[in-house]
Amino acid sequence: MKYIVIHTEARKELDGAIAYYEAQNIGLGLDLLTEVEEALRKIQLNPNVGTPYKIEGVRRYVIQRFPYVIFYAELEELIWIIAIAHGKRKPDYWKRRQTE
Repeated sequence: MKYIVIHTEARKELDGAIAYYEAQNIGLGLDLLTEVEEALRKIQLNPNVGTPYKIEGVRRYVIQRFPYVIFYAELEELIWIIAIAHGKRKPDYWKRRQTE
């Protein structure tokens, strides 16, 4: 099983989203974290679970309960989490991260 590496900016996106939801309702931020962790487990167990994205080599996995999408790429030795993006945010803002 390949290990998961989360881009620093993707981690910041997740932390910001957790803080936002926690401020809206205590416990909601933890719910988001739980959903993301479950999605990451599914991706790790089956990297093809996500839908191929328009950028070659990138897949997307939609979080069910929250409006977030995980963009990732399966590399030779790991799964690279490129972005944990809000579904309504400017598309592809994270593209430059593919090579970082």
